[in-house]
Amino acid sequence: MKTSTINKTEINKFNRLAAEWWNPEGSFKPLHKFNPIRIKYIKDNIIQHFNIKSKNMPLKKINVLDVGCGGGLISVPMKKLGANVVGIDASSKNINVAKTYSKKNNLKIKYICSSPEKLKINKKFDILLMLEIVEHVDDINLFVKQSSKFLKKNGLMF
Repeated sequence: MKTSTINKTEINKFNRLAAEWWNPEGSFKPLHKFNPIRIKYIKDNIIQHFNIKSKNMPLKKINVLDVGCGGGLISVPMKKLGANVVGIDASSKNINVAKTYSKKNNLKIKYICSSPEKLKINKKFDILLMLEIVEHVDDINLFVKQSSKFLKKNGLMF
């Protein structure tokens, strides 16, 4: 029985690409193009699910766990919408890029280098984001099971 979701080949690939996360013309160009639609979809569903009335910072009281956060391409917009965000990724280089970008842009996002099965945090989250990640893990069932432990009972998983 597997006890890890980490695919070392995928981690090595993303370590090599880490410097390109925030380059809209680089390797992650498709994500940059797709992100506005994805963010709107996520935001609209959160607002509807939790019956949020605030227009200014609609995700102000929402706690988000971004699993496989990469360089922070989803964590950052969620934070800008007011959410409290924790991003995790098994690639230390991805985490360093995300931390650097957030610090440079004055955004308080907690980033942790971890996979879901190794994450040592007692908090449960309103929102669990697992975007563009399941295709990069070794055991999808274990990944989803371990990630789900961090979702509140009435939470949403994307």
